[in-house]
Amino acid sequence: MAEIVENRQENKMSEMMNEHSRLQEFTIQPARLCQLDQILDMYSRARQFMAEHNNPTQWPADYPSRDMVADDIEAGFMFACMDGQELAAVFYYRAGEETDYENIRDGCWLNQEPYGVVHRITTGGGRRGAGSFCLNWAWRQCGNLKIDTHRDNAVMQNLLKKNGFQYCGIIRGRDGGERLAYQKEKP
Repeated sequence: MAEIVENRQENKMSEMMNEHSRLQEFTIQPARLCQLDQILDMYSRARQFMAEHNNPTQWPADYPSRDMVADDIEAGFMFACMDGQELAAVFYYRAGEETDYENIRDGCWLNQEPYGVVHRITTGGGRRGAGSFCLNWAWRQCGNLKIDTHRDNAVMQNLLKKNGFQYCGIIRGRDGGERLAYQKEKP
């Protein structure tokens, strides 16, 4: 009988710990150069994930490059989403105009107000919700956020819609490829 009570107490404690873990929010901090290898590994896994989900061409094998990520970290535009001490996601965020967004076709932006941009967002595939947390953090920084993704990136399109982004049209990326443009503005 005592063993049954002890097992129930252990199960209750385990349930409470899981609930606490689920409720604990992620944190965002500037990415650091000492995280560079971990970040690059995360991007490598993201490229593999995209290829397995019918999006093999959005990020070529060398994208983003080590130099690009290091430059973004040093410039203060690369952010780390932390789950406790673990790197859960990374993304580029910057407030300011994006030259790729100057021309949009088959639609229009929701407004012409100052905005922020998110690029190269990826998660580590651990605890769910890291991608949404990053997008919402970035939106709270500026209240008017633009982002683009590849036509074949259904996972990102769904994440954007789930987080209140509206499809606005098509832009051309620096590589000349078409990207689906999304925006979220203050209500």
